[in-house]
Amino acid sequence: MALSVERIRQSLSDGLLSFPITDLDANGQFNADTYRERIEWFVQQGVSSVFVAGGTGEFFSLSMDEYKAICKIAVETVAGRVPVIASAGKSIPEAQAYCKAAEEAGIDGILLMPPYLTECPADGVVEYAKAVINSTSLQVVYYNRANGILDAENVKRLAAACPNLIGLKDGVGAIAALNDIIKTVGDRLVYIGGVPTAEIFAEAYLSIGVNTYSSAVFNFMPEMAMKFYSALRGGDQTTVTRIIQNFFIPFCRLRDRKKGYAVSLIKAGADIIGRSAGEVRAPLTMPSSAEKEELAAIINANR
Repeated sequence: MALSVERIRQSLSDGLLSFPITDLDANGQFNADTYRERIEWFVQQGVSSVFVAGGTGEFFSLSMDEYKAICKIAVETVAGRVPVIASAGKSIPEAQAYCKAAEEAGIDGILLMPPYLTECPADGVVEYAKAVINSTSLQVVYYNRANGILDAENVKRLAAACPNLIGLKDGVGAIAALNDIIKTVGDRLVYIGGVPTAEIFAEAYLSIGVNTYSSAVFNFMPEMAMKFYSALRGGDQTTVTRIIQNFFIPFCRLRDRKKGYAVSLIKAGADIIGRSAGEVRAPLTMPSSAEKEELAAIINANR
């Protein structure tokens, strides 16, 4: 049974969100069995929503058949305990096909990725988003990032044209621009922090009313991720500062050494804690042995 719009909005507004990595076997093929176990583990750890086949889940590298299998497994495993959101994107026909597949699998909502194009004007992005959002009955969160960045007035236009647009995920980290969107559009939408390693922006997000964010490190540090979120929402500045200093700053420095490490390091971290999901697919690359040792040291110092 599909979750209500109110339930989905509430789950996206309050609580920690996370994006499970996608399990691949030794041959680089989707591993359904270990993915099912991972999804169950996520829900048991207390996330408020599960976003499957997202950026951390390598949406950009999945086939349609793999996407359908991921959606089906996630819906069956979560079984209505929390909302399950799946990505859609690339071209308009492809994005609409992803939405249709998600609907058929029983997914609760869509995270709409930017269009696949190096450069595009804002009015064209609005038309792209409208064409996809209005093609589905699912609730949609627009991912405001990369070549799909919209300003406050364009977000307002999009929200007015698409009743099932319920949220905006920020992937930029430009706090002034995001604050403009929030103050202009108001509570018509739910707002989610979504820059890579969003915890490093969490204090700034909270200061303008963004209560939640997506946590990639939840894939290998769930207890710490939850502790950080609880401290942030509870005003425990001492704990927030300590975790940022001891974990997130060294992690982000390691992440910034190479493009794509925002995903690759998450898979490396999962392997370090004994919950391997295989390696990333090209064009991403895995960290070196030395970098993996550095990551292990960061993890072990904060467990």
